[in-house]
Amino acid sequence: MSTDYTKVFQDTAAVEKYETITYAPDSYASQINQRQRDYLRTLVRREFGPRAPVQHDFACGTGRAIRTLHGLVREAHGYDTSAAMMVKAADVGSHAHWHRVAADGPAPSPVEAGSPAIVTMFRLLLNVDEAVRDRALAFAAKALPEPMSGVLVVENHGNAGSLRHLRARRHRGDRWFAELSHDQVESLLGRHGFEIVERRGFSMITPGWHGNPLVRVADAAVRRLPGSDGYAVNVLYTARRTHA
Repeated sequence: MSTDYTKVFQDTAAVEKYETITYAPDSYASQINQRQRDYLRTLVRREFGPRAPVQHDFACGTGRAIRTLHGLVREAHGYDTSAAMMVKAADVGSHAHWHRVAADGPAPSPVEAGSPAIVTMFRLLLNVDEAVRDRALAFAAKALPEPMSGVLVVENHGNAGSLRHLRARRHRGDRWFAELSHDQVESLLGRHGFEIVERRGFSMITPGWHGNPLVRVADAAVRRLPGSDGYAVNVLYTARRTHA
């Protein structure tokens, strides 16, 4: 993950800000995280039933996706380039085996933990370049070599088909306003032998509207409409391996 975005989180102050400010109680990010938590826990129960999977969380950060699935996986492994992130993850109660991976070079390999498995990738794809995205998906392909191996869940927190696009147009060239379309995500997954089997949106509004109670009510209502995920700002894609 050799990008400036990755380098930011080698700093402990940046990690602390990420955990305590970005994900402060009732913040935009924490509200989305709670919705994603409910969705993921339901997904794991539905997909795996009584046979608890192994979780491989790539670019695990402070272990938010790992905490989301506490009690539903038989073991969890977090992979990140930042030792500071993984130290913070353990400090805030994320239970996993931690693996620091190189910032570049060949795609890292998951530990041999058996199957079935769930691979999670949150807040990664949007802010890195195409080579890093391919490296991440190559890792997922190693962890999920065939359809029955399990599922992959990736997050796109800057859908190009959402309202966020209007703001991003004013910030061309700024990586903090990067965008990914559904087609781009589908193409990326397809290159590595994955097919999207489910897509779910978690917010129709941008952070600037989060403080408006009426807008939040409208957001909740619109998210229930069929097809609204296509226009959501934050989207999760669940995918299964189809071919090597």
